[in-house]
Amino acid sequence: MLGGMLSITFLQFLPLPVAIALAVLATMAIGAGIEMLFIRWLKQPGILRMIIITIGLSILIRETALHFWGANVRSLPYFIGNEISTIAIFGARVSPQVLWVIGTCGLMVLFLNIFFQTTSIGREMRACAANRVAAVLCGIDTRNMVTLSFILSAGIGALAGAVMSPITYTQYDIGTGLAIKGFTVAIIGGLGNSLGAVGGGLLLGILEAFSVSVVPLAFQDAIAITILLVILFVRPHGLFGSSAVAGLKEF
Repeated sequence: MLGGMLSITFLQFLPLPVAIALAVLATMAIGAGIEMLFIRWLKQPGILRMIIITIGLSILIRETALHFWGANVRSLPYFIGNEISTIAIFGARVSPQVLWVIGTCGLMVLFLNIFFQTTSIGREMRACAANRVAAVLCGIDTRNMVTLSFILSAGIGALAGAVMSPITYTQYDIGTGLAIKGFTVAIIGGLGNSLGAVGGGLLLGILEAFSVSVVPLAFQDAIAITILLVILFVRPHGLFGSSAVAGLKEF
């Protein structure tokens, strides 16, 4: 939501690429500020406490956005063409903006894999996710790693929100529904498995598309919640995740 809204605001004064880049940087700064102000000083917080805090922060951000931008629906312009522009691919007509979304998703997955596999900071972040106590014993500053994870996730979310804005439109409370679907996709793919998350997203999208003729549009969001509950009960580590790897993670 912040990525899309900030991009729309900056677009009034700046070209589209610069507006999106500035919105991503601003959202990353907000993510860092949230971690340092509300998360960093907690003493060994439990999972339930962290969930409650983050839900409260999301409500605060949503209400702040409502007062700042209002309840009107907004959107960025299509990067190429307009809402009726299509490209023929294997006999199907696809919006160019959909290709932008797919391409951006692919680049982000590639970046994350390279970052976590080849850079020292990425490996340190993986170590903190696996076992924070062991990471501290190895000399890793876990507090900074948590801050970096907030910055990275905020930047990715902001870029995704900006690229999707022409298709999904942007409103102060749109992040709630997308967050539920995003969490569902992460669970389906297995937490920490970026390629699995892409597969989970495609699976969820296909199920939602084919369910239009069966499930009323008002209940489309219930599909994601139902899938989430089923996966959590039947296979908590996800369809593409490993139970052994999931057992190593503290969260």
